[in-house]
Amino acid sequence: MCGIAGLLLSSGAAPPDPGVLSKLINAMHHRGPDGTGHAVMGRVALLHNRLAIIDLVTGDQPFFAGSATLVANGEIYNYRELRESLAGVNFATNSDCEPPLHLWLRDGPGYAKKLRGMYGIAIHERVRRTVTLSRDPFGIKPLYIAAIDGGLAFASEPQALLEAGLVKRAVRPAAVEELLQLQFTTGADTIFEGIQRLLPGETITCSDGHIIDRRQINPVPAEPPEDIDEDTAMRRLDRALQESVDLHQRSDVPYGMFLSGGIDSSVLITLMSRLNTTPVLAFTAGFDAPGAADEREQAAAIARAVGAKHESIEVTEAMVWQHLPEIVAAMDDPTMDYAIIPSWFLARRARQDVKVVLTGEGGDEIFAGYRRYRQATLPWWRGGQTMWAGGSFDKVPVLRTRPSAWRDGMAAAEIRAAEGGRSPLAAAQALDMTDWLPHDLLLKLDRCMMAHSVEGRTPFLDAGVMTAAYRLPDSMKLRRGMGKWILRKWLEKNLPAAQPFAPKTGFTVPVGAWIKAQGTRLGPLVAAQAGVAEIAHPDKVEALFRDIRRWRHGFACWKLLFYALWHRRHIQGLPPCGDVFETLSAR
Repeated sequence: MCGIAGLLLSSGAAPPDPGVLSKLINAMHHRGPDGTGHAVMGRVALLHNRLAIIDLVTGDQPFFAGSATLVANGEIYNYRELRESLAGVNFATNSDCEPPLHLWLRDGPGYAKKLRGMYGIAIHERVRRTVTLSRDPFGIKPLYIAAIDGGLAFASEPQALLEAGLVKRAVRPAAVEELLQLQFTTGADTIFEGIQRLLPGETITCSDGHIIDRRQINPVPAEPPEDIDEDTAMRRLDRALQESVDLHQRSDVPYGMFLSGGIDSSVLITLMSRLNTTPVLAFTAGFDAPGAADEREQAAAIARAVGAKHESIEVTEAMVWQHLPEIVAAMDDPTMDYAIIPSWFLARRARQDVKVVLTGEGGDEIFAGYRRYRQATLPWWRGGQTMWAGGSFDKVPVLRTRPSAWRDGMAAAEIRAAEGGRSPLAAAQALDMTDWLPHDLLLKLDRCMMAHSVEGRTPFLDAGVMTAAYRLPDSMKLRRGMGKWILRKWLEKNLPAAQPFAPKTGFTVPVGAWIKAQGTRLGPLVAAQAGVAEIAHPDKVEALFRDIRRWRHGFACWKLLFYALWHRRHIQGLPPCGDVFETLSAR
């Protein structure tokens, strides 16, 4: 796990400015505190911040081979197998990121089809004068690109492009609508004017400061559900899950996992305990708010059942108010998912013991765990409804302009997700994998983990697991009103103590209760922020914070608070200066 950045300038432009390069690399120090590297070749510059995970001695980047140079962020889990397949290649290091360079030399832009892992990669070829940028198929690792004066710039985080002065600090109004209504933004365009994401699985080739080729790997099969019996499906699933967890444990530094007490993390700790001879280190977060769902007791029971070492933390209201400005500052490409709060604190605690953490992201999407999937497969007269049909501010009239086009990106994704022979359930899953997963959950994971220089790994998001699970018959995913049926059956067989068919309370963060307790104090501060005043009526914002009567009111307040802090940091360019109240009071 690392951070990469670079400039790809046209032949008529001035060479890369050393001051700009320094700002780019310094802005992402948290992504790679173990070292920096760079290569400047004419009008192309490649930069690298290293978090050393594999090959601690010789794995410093950039890597060079023939006329090509590579910098990469991420992990290539099948690097050992790739080395064996590249007969005759003399590798200079033991790094997992060197094989992709030799694959590119052999296969060209199609090289990424053979990679199994999470990555953002940049490869410069000096003879052809091209730069190839690639992002992994699930979008686990980020990569952004921007057209600038004289060519193109790229980076692992948008804030690096902003801090280097390569892109102006300005928001796209349509993206603000989308963010407020959905809690994330869709598609290639980010919330920042002029900054785009490489889409999951995308590889682009650039020459003379321009994009000349695009291609994309889609990890989601388009074929209809397959005909398979449950016993065969269970055996295949067991093999795929074990292989993926085994690959995701490849590391030269200590690793652990996040344990929520739910299905996905219970599956992971079961497999990790099967594969490790020493106790697995598991971390769980809970909350001090009365009535808040707290999974620490269930997680501790699961840890005891598999002989794991369990560490839990309590996230208090005081901790949140103290650190929320830092947490939001880490979310430069914003997601308003309140799970950023426990994720940030868990990463901070985990960093005391490990540099790598396995997590359960992707399990709900691949195995159909969300309640909305059940609703999406029903006809309207039985309570069915379109996913993502309503927005958070539909019934909270505080915004200056009623959101109108906020669902356009989701509607376009719906059309693509329904193509081919997918069932309505598989189409709903594919829709979530297009935007919700990479632009909310995985973005949250990347930024919260990297804020503390911890690598987050996602064994469910693996080509082998996708092949084994996604095209299963709908009845093996949804049955008796319950999602993840086949995964629950697997867990019932392999770890009965997890009680996979028992009712679950779900994971919530009590932000509404915390905000309500401070509403009178927070309301005027939030309403007075420049970013909020642009989009909402200050008097209505204050009234909303004073009178939180329903869940949607509390959630709307959370989004406005998040946006106030986010806009202050990433549009106004002002760093956090104390706790929430001190930061919002600063002028």
